[in-house]
Amino acid sequence: MKVVIVLVLAAVLAALASAGVFMLRRRPEDDERPTERSRRMARALALRVALSVALFVLILLAWFFGWIQPTGLPAGS
Repeated sequence: MKVVIVLVLAAVLAALASAGVFMLRRRPEDDERPTERSRRMARALALRVALSVALFVLILLAWFFGWIQPTGLPAGS
């Protein structure tokens, strides 16, 4: 389960990085069509949000079904 969580986190970071590349990359032909670059960046950011929500739900389900156990400081200490 830990491997799946790490892979989804890596995918979130990759989507964020690709959105940054789309935002920063500039070509002369992009001046005529800035909407395509913006559309690609928006898709990458939407994918990042979707992956983040899916990861949160996956962690909650894994905890609920007992696939992962919380660790750390006990509550009330």
